[in-house]
Amino acid sequence: MKTYRADLHVHTVLSPCAEIDMIPPLIVETALEQGIQLIAITDHNATANIASVQKAAAGKDLVVWAGMEMQTKEEVHVLCLFDMLEQCLVLQDFVSSRLPPIENRPDYFGEQFVVDETGEFVQRETQLLLTSANITFKEAWEQVSKLGGLFIPAHVDRKGYGLIANLGLVPDDIPIKILEISRQLDPENAACIFPQIKGYPLIQNGDVHRLDEFLGANEYQLEKPTIGELLLAIDGLEGRSYNFCS
Repeated sequence: MKTYRADLHVHTVLSPCAEIDMIPPLIVETALEQGIQLIAITDHNATANIASVQKAAAGKDLVVWAGMEMQTKEEVHVLCLFDMLEQCLVLQDFVSSRLPPIENRPDYFGEQFVVDETGEFVQRETQLLLTSANITFKEAWEQVSKLGGLFIPAHVDRKGYGLIANLGLVPDDIPIKILEISRQLDPENAACIFPQIKGYPLIQNGDVHRLDEFLGANEYQLEKPTIGELLLAIDGLEGRSYNFCS
């Protein structure tokens, strides 16, 4: 087994709300400086910078998962995580087909940059990414599950784009494995403050939009860094486990 300190909610300059220094080499460098060995790139409704971060991490002690922070029709943010970039790109096609045809306004929402592994500019994404796709919460779970990914409602305790604020509960017709809580919420008191999440395994990520927001709050004991191994760790099976870092 190997211990992986992780932050599974990291944005790049493709997300208009991310800082301009969220480029592949600085993301990789900062994660390693923080003692993090596993990250997921989760831009808003977008995947175009994942490959660049993976290339920047090549040969280094950092695993980069493919992911997306999808915004559903109900304005709920969910992390969609995958072992393979190809799985995530199929999800991208589905999400892109359901986004409203609204052009980004960089002066209002922020720039949306696609970059290479060195952080050099490739192109601007003109489709507004900070918006809801015409995909229900349940449809999102169905698509991610069908592709073999992991569906994690993001920062469920937040008023903005959180599951509890927008739906009022954790739907019981969907077998949700994990919930993410925001960095501000104490994991030990989370279920007391939000009884709706009692009984669900919780993870905590940085929701990293700037380099000083890496959190690395969870450690996973895994045989290898895969989605399947993470699920075993969450359930405490076959010698896998996870814990919150002190």
